[in-house]
Amino acid sequence: MDPMFIAMSYFRRRKFDGCIEICTKILLKNPYDQGAWLLKTRAYTEQVYVDEVEVDEEGIAEMLMDDTSIAQVARPGTSLKKPATSSGQAQAMRPMSNAGRPLSGFVRPGTQGGRPGTMEQAIKAPRTASTARPVTSASGRFVRLGTASMLSQPDGPFINLSKINFSKYAQRPNLSKALFEYIFLHENDVRNALQLAAEATAAADFKDWWWKVQLAKCYYRLGLYRDAEKQLKSALRDEDIVDTYLYLCKVYVKLDQPLTAIEVYTKGLEKFPKETTLLTGIARIYEMLNDMTNAVKYYKQVLESDNTHVEAISCIATNHFYSDQPEVALKFFRRLLQMGVYNAEIYNNLGLCCFYAQQYDMSLNCFTRALSLASDDNMADIWYNISHVAIDIGDTKLAYQCLRLTLAADNDHAEAYNNLGVLELRKTSLDGARSYFQQSMKLAPGMYEPHYNLAHISDKVGDIQTSYNSIKKSLENFPDHAEGKTLLKDLQAKLAAI
Repeated sequence: MDPMFIAMSYFRRRKFDGCIEICTKILLKNPYDQGAWLLKTRAYTEQVYVDEVEVDEEGIAEMLMDDTSIAQVARPGTSLKKPATSSGQAQAMRPMSNAGRPLSGFVRPGTQGGRPGTMEQAIKAPRTASTARPVTSASGRFVRLGTASMLSQPDGPFINLSKINFSKYAQRPNLSKALFEYIFLHENDVRNALQLAAEATAAADFKDWWWKVQLAKCYYRLGLYRDAEKQLKSALRDEDIVDTYLYLCKVYVKLDQPLTAIEVYTKGLEKFPKETTLLTGIARIYEMLNDMTNAVKYYKQVLESDNTHVEAISCIATNHFYSDQPEVALKFFRRLLQMGVYNAEIYNNLGLCCFYAQQYDMSLNCFTRALSLASDDNMADIWYNISHVAIDIGDTKLAYQCLRLTLAADNDHAEAYNNLGVLELRKTSLDGARSYFQQSMKLAPGMYEPHYNLAHISDKVGDIQTSYNSIKKSLENFPDHAEGKTLLKDLQAKLAAI
């Protein structure tokens, strides 16, 4: 059988190692076989392919070296870095990320990480639900991909980029496009990829939308967002493509212009009505702006077009749960289970919904199943939720044990430290409670509960100044806390009397 046919068969079945091996043997016999060269290039690219449409997770480098500036007093709902504080739900009901956004029901890039203000917080704070390690920069991830790809070649890289004549390849679209994707994705050589894209764009008389989008990708990777915006707008004038709208909105999100991104999504919907990716993009923007009403509205429109969309179902279910509708949320989570989403998170959410819907027998079964499927990354959160169930049924000993197991799985779990402090306070152990609250405040400065609890302890022991400072910090994180406002007035009166 023809080896080239076998290699193409491997490629179609995504067995890229076998495809590369056969193409290598063909090229050893005939180094000028363009078909084998092209197929091997495509196989290498597919091995490390990354969807550039999705917004990248911001790592430590991007957070601390961000040279973009925003208005000091941005209007509510116009900045992703300063989202609106009012969304129809109390902050006490729905947990927030470090950036002040409500936690999403679906883990995707950019939903769990925060924006720390100091180097210490940057090293410790940004973590996602899928990893217990600090999120490294996106540029570091791309460098690691390129390094790993070179290690797979014992005699060096497959293509020596320093000897390539880009002007020659730019005249041949059938080879240049595959070469660009190899350089950009496999080798992560943005400079050479940009040079090839510029040569090819000029060779196409600046009329090929595909090359303009690739130029925008290179500019985006280099942090030249305005240049990327120009290229994407030019590409849309040549051809209306869904991915181009998504790339352009990705640029506007990076520029912290969410309202402009929504306008671009809306224009895309005029060309492509009911397109789920565009509707999902609008819903994500509103969710990041803490506008849950509009976010759920667009997620429901997504389900009208695709009733198996996992992200839309999970986000709507989460919103119903935090809107005190556990029975409705239970239906959505059960739908995900019926669709084959089988993991610890689903059973954890089902257990919480069953508990608050007063289906206690089902709740325990769901948490047992969640523990059996849990990994080191999510074990702490499951034990923490079980501790809440124990607190609600009045079993403080079980709650204490669950919280200790939470800390055994994740020693930086700020909520567990806060709740352990509350349990210690019930035992009248003020020193133990104070140490737990202080540790919780250190791990999560944005939480208002440990500040409020520490203020109460300090008030009891007569340390009015410490109590006053703690309650002020609590109200900075949660301005609508009624009990905190009352305590602040009492402390102000005591300080005035002194």
